[in-house]
Amino acid sequence: MQIQNILAQSPHEHSVASPRLRSFGQLTMGDPWRLELQHARASHLFIWMTKGQGRATILGKRRGVGAHNALYVPAGTLMSMDLGKQCYGVAVDLPAHEAGIMPDEVKHVRVRDVMAQNEVTAILDNMQREQSTHRAFGDEAARAHAGLLAVWMRRMLAHPENQPSPRVPAADRLIAGFCALVEKNYRSGKPMADYAEKLGVTPTHLSRACRQISGMTAADIITQRVLYAARDMLESGDLPIRHIADMLGFSSAAYFTRFIQNQTGRTPSALRTAARA
Repeated sequence: MQIQNILAQSPHEHSVASPRLRSFGQLTMGDPWRLELQHARASHLFIWMTKGQGRATILGKRRGVGAHNALYVPAGTLMSMDLGKQCYGVAVDLPAHEAGIMPDEVKHVRVRDVMAQNEVTAILDNMQREQSTHRAFGDEAARAHAGLLAVWMRRMLAHPENQPSPRVPAADRLIAGFCALVEKNYRSGKPMADYAEKLGVTPTHLSRACRQISGMTAADIITQRVLYAARDMLESGDLPIRHIADMLGFSSAAYFTRFIQNQTGRTPSALRTAARA
């Protein structure tokens, strides 16, 4: 299967109905793992950093992010972020079903122009004001502000310094394809070697390329994606543990419990109890 086809197959389910602005703390719901583990979001995500420095790994490519950086991640894209306690900014969830409003691929823009910084701040402030006042036609206003945000983003991307490189390295393409496959198949329980075979490379080559581009092995990326899904279902829902284990491709609930204990130091039941407390 060609990598381009793989990248087009990520699911976009349970997206927000209208744009929603949140702080970084609200984005993680108070649990850093919700941003730090590899996962994919159901909505498009726009992030505007105002202070601090962090790191984002998107489609397996690690990059630094800092003040006056804008980051856009389409729905269904495998990603993680380590923002740290000194990072400040806002995140906007954008409906995945409204095609054409924002780009269809990952964008990272460093904004040096003060006027452009003030423009995006004003758009986000207005969006926040509409969201907090709950006035009539709030959803329409939110979509209008999202449209302005898209215009601002396109203007930034039109600058020569923000133009993408015409030639994407082969390792980057390989890891992006791998990450798209992981997002599609992480519930299957397939080992890393199966992904390598699908991509037409050896497991050794795949893992070496992953470590070079993302700082993680291929197995680490799969493990993080499964762990995120497991913790989300355990801590946010009421499904029986054995059903979660089955949904994530584990051969038994006991194997699933060992996996969770090895990764978190706690049993699935303990994670669920702590989250509810």
